[in-house]
Amino acid sequence: MLHDSEILAKLMARQKNYSLEQAFYTDPGVLDLDLRQIFYREWLFAIPACEVPKPGNYVTHQVGAYNVIIVRGTDGEVRAFHNACRHRGSVVCKAKKGNSPKLVCPYHQWTYELDGSLLWARDMGPDFDASKHGLKPVHCRDLAGLIYICLADEAPDFDAFAEAARPYLEPHDLGNAKIAYESSIIENGNWKLVWENNRECYHCGGNHPSLCRTFPEDPSVTGVEGGETPPHLQKHFDRIEAAGCPAQFRMGERGQHRLARMPLNEGAESYTMDGKAAVAKPLGRVPFADAGTLLKFHYPTTWNHFLPDHSLVFRVNPISATETEVTTKWLVHKDAVEGQDYDIKRLTEVWMATNDEDRIVVEDNQRGINSPAYQPGPYSEVQESGVIQFSNWYAEHLTRALTGRNLIAAE
Repeated sequence: MLHDSEILAKLMARQKNYSLEQAFYTDPGVLDLDLRQIFYREWLFAIPACEVPKPGNYVTHQVGAYNVIIVRGTDGEVRAFHNACRHRGSVVCKAKKGNSPKLVCPYHQWTYELDGSLLWARDMGPDFDASKHGLKPVHCRDLAGLIYICLADEAPDFDAFAEAARPYLEPHDLGNAKIAYESSIIENGNWKLVWENNRECYHCGGNHPSLCRTFPEDPSVTGVEGGETPPHLQKHFDRIEAAGCPAQFRMGERGQHRLARMPLNEGAESYTMDGKAAVAKPLGRVPFADAGTLLKFHYPTTWNHFLPDHSLVFRVNPISATETEVTTKWLVHKDAVEGQDYDIKRLTEVWMATNDEDRIVVEDNQRGINSPAYQPGPYSEVQESGVIQFSNWYAEHLTRALTGRNLIAAE
């Protein structure tokens, strides 16, 4: 198990545009550092807000050692709290999802309001001050219908990302969505392999026959821009923006998030086997049925596809050094009727297949990396610019955290 100083030495020796050393995908010490410096400090996508539509609706979410309650209050606001009673630390909410007018600890029935304040604690004596024993809050923000949390005592800035993303998200009207279907799978691979696989379509033609019916293998769509926007993409951006819907490629200052409304294959409207819309009642007000997909990522936890008819949110959550939970949720308009406006199989089959295919790819990648024979290999600058960008973000983020300065990758 590597110590922080050993990990830093490996980061400083990293070869430019090459995959990471074996330890970054296998070592428990590296995962511990990833959790401490990334997952416990950064803003993390948790759930779509529509998952807790009414006061008292709650979801619990595990991130490393932390368990969090996300609950909608009687005032309509979504809040997050550490799922630990202020009495003797028992979990307050045991279910993954539920509804309750109060949050009641099952151990000794300490009872909390939905805003986290302690309402009732039996036999605690006349000097007990309930106001000092509310549930510990977790930073929580609702971004146009997407709930983000931050476990740090002092959260980093969220406003710059929110201001950039909100205009792109608002046309999708996620506040009027519901979850039509959700799926969680465990991929036996490191969380960074899950991300690296997501950040390129170099592998798509050989692994994703269903997805490739509608999603282009064009590296300018799947990668990151370097220089001028290709003319075919700029034409697409201009058409969508002329109709009042943000589309232009936009990357965060340090590369933590990206937004762009990318085209699908010619004639395709949605991720279905025939390319036609999956939902008859659209979610949002995107101006054209063939507007493509708003591709949004925010490291370290989420990539998303927002389409004219429905939306997909994905969440990445490390379980161990070589296990990652990937959760996918399909969002449709809250008034869309299953069997009338959409068919579950048709809505989900492309990404259900794609997720399982990606699981196999990631697990094969992990097995190969586990071998003593593994050594870092070169990325394709044409096909894997998104992987290069992710790896650089990761390495620079950890280096800043450990040294206070930016990483200069070895040539």
